[in-house]
Amino acid sequence: MTDPIYIERNGHRTWLKWHRGRRRLSDPVFTGERILEAMRLGASVEVDLVVTGDKGMAVLHDLTLDRETTGQGPVAAASDAMIRELQLRGNDGAPIADKVMLLDDLCALMAAGSVHPDALLQLDYKEDETVLDAAAIAKFARAIGPVARNMIVSSGSAAAVKLLTGAVPGMRSGFDPSDEARFRAAIAGGTLQGFVDDAVAALDGTDLIYLYWEIVTKSADAGFDMVAAFHQHGKRIDAWTIREASAATKPVVERLLALKVDQITTDDPEGLLALVG
Repeated sequence: MTDPIYIERNGHRTWLKWHRGRRRLSDPVFTGERILEAMRLGASVEVDLVVTGDKGMAVLHDLTLDRETTGQGPVAAASDAMIRELQLRGNDGAPIADKVMLLDDLCALMAAGSVHPDALLQLDYKEDETVLDAAAIAKFARAIGPVARNMIVSSGSAAAVKLLTGAVPGMRSGFDPSDEARFRAAIAGGTLQGFVDDAVAALDGTDLIYLYWEIVTKSADAGFDMVAAFHQHGKRIDAWTIREASAATKPVVERLLALKVDQITTDDPEGLLALVG
């Protein structure tokens, strides 16, 4: 079986990003085994980060523990030691053997393992800049320092990305400007180029722009090639998130490929490659 890393179409390569560390839809999220597999293969993979009570960062999406783990309450009220004792929950909600990781744990796994030079781990910070005090920033920098060459930090908060990347020399950055109200106003007012220019200006030196996939396709419907507009600024585009590979999602994926997005975020990279690759 071909590993689900990217799709080549008409001379353009579109990477398949393993959303929350999933290779296939049936996988539980955020397991060290799958994340390391992706990194060994040279894939693009994403994990989410939430700040803990000890100002560490938990590899979780939610600001509370209840849905994703065997714990309860806000992540911000839990110590690092407590979080490390929790188990992840599978897709059916039942606990699995894998423990919740902190960013430190994930980086230690990467440092001890074999990481392909092309592998890219996206650290998607889920909170805003107000949570990032000096202790949180220092812990972040210490954790990722040895493996930062294979990482990119992203957020919908440009200020948060600036704080985190500023602590790690040479750290790559990504920005998500997918604000629905702002996009609706831009498409209604015929100012989609302004939407692009504002996103580029928000975070100088950004490597990747993360866009909800309908922003890409609805812009094309309006006669504006948003991917090409960002490419003119030297930015690559990630279209998120294709949840599953199915007859319903195939036309969307084909269109994103035709528009030459640089990356597609998906919970089913393996299925997507089989569907259209």
